[in-house]
Amino acid sequence: MSSALEQGLRRHLTAEQLAGLAAARVGFAGAGGLGSNCAMMLARSGLKHFVLVDGDVVDASNLNRQHYFPRHLGQSKVLALSEQLQELGDMRIDARRVWLDARTLPDLLALAPIWVEALDDPATKRLFVEEALQAGIFCVSASGLAGWGGPPMQRRVLTHTDGSPRLILVGDFTSAVSDVLPPLAPRVMQAAAMQADAVLEHILGDITSNSFRGTGF
Repeated sequence: MSSALEQGLRRHLTAEQLAGLAAARVGFAGAGGLGSNCAMMLARSGLKHFVLVDGDVVDASNLNRQHYFPRHLGQSKVLALSEQLQELGDMRIDARRVWLDARTLPDLLALAPIWVEALDDPATKRLFVEEALQAGIFCVSASGLAGWGGPPMQRRVLTHTDGSPRLILVGDFTSAVSDVLPPLAPRVMQAAAMQADAVLEHILGDITSNSFRGTGF
């Protein structure tokens, strides 16, 4: 029996599009402000297969921008996020409570052909993107999402020699989190929404072209 979400999505997407989204497998490197919100948006859009990677637990300081609630305090982020995703329907979730580093990254990258980079540490972010590009994996990354107001969010695309996208970077590329530029829900969730939209475009194709791409699996 299909979920209420799936029944509702049939009003908006074709059977072919829904099948493409259901077959796609997307990894999330980090389940914080970017990863948790992006994953929930993609689940609401028809994605069903998730690889969640994060070694952290939910803290009170996360509740201002991450898709968690007081009941999740102290829980593993990947398990708390898995619980919420499963509330939307029958999801296939590979939850890995591990930290991403040079040792764990190669094996984790192999778990999905599409990755959302949602990490906090600049060095780890850079390592992840470099390894994803070297492995030929499509990646959506983010840079610059702190504070409020500030520069407008943008999107940059790095392409293969054949013109197909291999890396999409979103954000304002300027506002790093600091004591004067805290991470707050509006801009963090704006960047997460741009990441989710980039993943949908990669799987379904540009909506203005009116053609189904189906490259997400």
